[in-house]
Amino acid sequence: MRKRGGDEVFRITGARQGLADDVRGRQRRYVISMSVRTLSVVAAAVLWNVERHVAVVALALGVLLPYISVVIANAGRETPPSLPSTFVTGATGPPMLEPGPAEKLKKSSDQS
Repeated sequence: MRKRGGDEVFRITGARQGLADDVRGRQRRYVISMSVRTLSVVAAAVLWNVERHVAVVALALGVLLPYISVVIANAGRETPPSLPSTFVTGATGPPMLEPGPAEKLKKSSDQS
């Protein structure tokens, strides 16, 4: 929802995100996770003789993260949001339209 000049703008379509935006987002997540993997492998190499248990955890992260990243990147597009209902609920009150002239004449002739 955006505001422009005091008017509210609502999204009224159930369309999904564009394909180019979807691919760009998946590529960004993949690059970020591979950067974390690279840092964890470097940390494992640096910490191997200093803190062995931290180095093992970093190495395990470096081994498992590529598989997780590929699964997330290839998961596919998001599901489209559900469309709003076409039925008006809770509408109580008089009808919005008045009867036409033919209906008024029919009612007045039926009453006489």
